[in-house]
Amino acid sequence: MYSLTPGFRLPGIQRALSPAETVMTKVNAGAGAALMASVSLGQSPPGWAFTAIAGIGGLINFAPGQRSIGRWAAVGARYLRERAATPDLATSQGATMTWTLYPHHGTMQDPYMRERWHVGFARALDYVAAQSRSAGLQVLVTHHAEVGESTAHTQTISVHIPKTVATRPDRALSAIERELSRLGALTEVTPDPAPALCERSTAWVALEDGRYASTARITGWPAETGGDLMANLLLDQHRPLRARQHKNRSLAVLYRPLPRVQARRSAKFGRALGDAANTDAVKQDAHTENSNTVHTALVQGATLVDVDAYLTVWGDSPESVEEARHAAYLDADEHRISLDWLSGQQHRAHVMTSPHAAASRKGAIL
Repeated sequence: MYSLTPGFRLPGIQRALSPAETVMTKVNAGAGAALMASVSLGQSPPGWAFTAIAGIGGLINFAPGQRSIGRWAAVGARYLRERAATPDLATSQGATMTWTLYPHHGTMQDPYMRERWHVGFARALDYVAAQSRSAGLQVLVTHHAEVGESTAHTQTISVHIPKTVATRPDRALSAIERELSRLGALTEVTPDPAPALCERSTAWVALEDGRYASTARITGWPAETGGDLMANLLLDQHRPLRARQHKNRSLAVLYRPLPRVQARRSAKFGRALGDAANTDAVKQDAHTENSNTVHTALVQGATLVDVDAYLTVWGDSPESVEEARHAAYLDADEHRISLDWLSGQQHRAHVMTSPHAAASRKGAIL
């Protein structure tokens, strides 16, 4: 089972670092290792080296709010660059395929069949990771549900292979399609172009098709859900029919499975960093439990997966979007979900709940 809770990936990977932060993180780690090696060999490093590493470490790790100082700087620079025009997130070169995916009838209603389906999906992610020697393959699952007098529910799955990641992307996509076909009815589709923006605000955007949207990034959800979170959050199946309210929501989960070698390396460094950084005994025990779970999964042939999730609420006016956001807050609290509404980034956030987000750049949403 894959979730947004820490333990299945490095914290830096989970936060989707920007390229600048990735470089600073590598410099910080490399310089720190060099200093440790020089100290162990009895050579005293220069004083400016300690100052530089301390400054870089503070820039990356010190967080006055939800983001570190380096991340705030990256957000500000990107906002200034994108203030005049909305960027096209799906600009990554490579091969992309999209299918509609519907599990067989009764799969999600039966708890045993649902658990088997989730195991099969996890096995499919492991298979996707094995198609490349380097990280970069992206699997995006989108769900769109409109609940009213009748319920309309569509879901797609998209796979994107960036250029230079796989030597023969067409063959890899065909192999992945065979693997995904075991999960249910799989039909290849061509998604419609993402609608353009007509008006934007810090909390919502107006699209050319007359809809208003507001998107949040899911920063945390419960580790144990029974596998029915999607049905309860989008379709209100846990409520009586008369108590269901009209809702129009989209939810997307973006998976980036790591190859087997990189998954083991990430688990090794993640465990070492967690043991070195944690001084709280309770946190150490929790990290040890997560590390043991990851170790067991790797021994059984699984791979680590970097997960991002987004929730979009739709309306026909700014007021209706605000009401939908309030309802989403209540549902998120009920299901123990944490939401970050990405203030100031709504002009591009809504793309993440469309099939086009499969080709989006890593760290596009900060």
